[in-house]
Amino acid sequence: MKKAGIVVLAALLLLSFTGFASATNGYFTHGYSIKNKGLAGAGVALPLDALSPSMNPGTMVYVGTRLDVGLTVFNPNRQYTVQGARSTDFGLTRGTVESGSEWFVIPALGFNKMLNERMSLGVSLFGNGGMNTDYDEKTFFASSPTGVDLMQLFLAPTFAIKLHPKHAVGVSPILAYQSFEAQGLGAFGELSSDSSHLTNNGHDDSFGYGVRVGYLGEVLPDLFIGASYQTKIFMSEFDDYRGLFAEQGDFDIPSNWTVGVAYRATPALTVLADVQTIYYSEVDSIGNPLLNNLFSSRLGSDTGAGFGWDDMTVFKLGVQWQSSEEWIWRGGFSYGEQPIPSSEVLFNILAPGVIEYHATLGVTKRIGSNHELDFAVMRGFPKEIEGPNPLDPQQTIKLKMDQWEFSVGYTYKF
Repeated sequence: MKKAGIVVLAALLLLSFTGFASATNGYFTHGYSIKNKGLAGAGVALPLDALSPSMNPGTMVYVGTRLDVGLTVFNPNRQYTVQGARSTDFGLTRGTVESGSEWFVIPALGFNKMLNERMSLGVSLFGNGGMNTDYDEKTFFASSPTGVDLMQLFLAPTFAIKLHPKHAVGVSPILAYQSFEAQGLGAFGELSSDSSHLTNNGHDDSFGYGVRVGYLGEVLPDLFIGASYQTKIFMSEFDDYRGLFAEQGDFDIPSNWTVGVAYRATPALTVLADVQTIYYSEVDSIGNPLLNNLFSSRLGSDTGAGFGWDDMTVFKLGVQWQSSEEWIWRGGFSYGEQPIPSSEVLFNILAPGVIEYHATLGVTKRIGSNHELDFAVMRGFPKEIEGPNPLDPQQTIKLKMDQWEFSVGYTYKF
């Protein structure tokens, strides 16, 4: 009963922080657990903690019975710059405008129970976000305030089993929750299929489901291979924004896969490399281009305009070094070509997810045999993209973002 109470209390704490944002690889975060964040998100082939289902459910049978809780403070700095005189109703005021809402709290929690030596059962709670902007000045379509706010939370119960002492598979059914709000888009009213459900309708909720499967195996001595695949998560529509998002408010979460290796070079040193692809283009409200969709079909229709995002492939490298029984050090670096084409800068003033390079550091301090403290820091290096305003060709728009992230975590091993 005491153990169950600890898990319930931690879950309630997590759910009290449902407002957050994290935009590192498009609008997916680079990592979910604090240990994983210290490796720049690498680790599909390395069992780390009870948040492993966010990457690879197959690793859970190797992490033992444990509770992991994490809290991250995320600082995205977003701005856009307009050059050129305004010549149409969709022209923007010249100058540079920075987004407010620069600090966010991101929680995570995982619990795993070993049923026997071969099987485990666990549950993880973690979040995504990132399509978040808050422009207070009257510069964007002559409306203030202007911006969007997307939040996502995932609940992933997980079953993992060893098919062999060195090979395991796992499955995580995923239950998902989303919240979205848009403000200041009234200028698009005449181009919407339902202008009363286009903007300024407060936060709307959406619920859905999907599944992630994963494999982990030691294929050669000290060489591990991991692989996982997450299906598209099918979400209910944002009814209050069915005049904005394609397919009457549909905003599914794209499928993705990750493969990677972990090589234990020495008992204390492990080197990791992962590749991840996120299929943003398979979700029409994210992948549909602005032009010519904006004029051939209205916003909110089946072929309505979206943000024009491309699929994104991310390459991640990580190193883990255990310097003593008490200290474990981590470092990582990742690169992924950002998903926004230069032709799509107008709509993506609302969601400038342009970061490409990340560097991370992390450390774990073991306290006795049952407790661990984790720390991680991430730097998302500044990135700019520039393109024409497709609705006012005399103007150019430049999007820019950089990020910091600071994380702390706690582990209790039962």
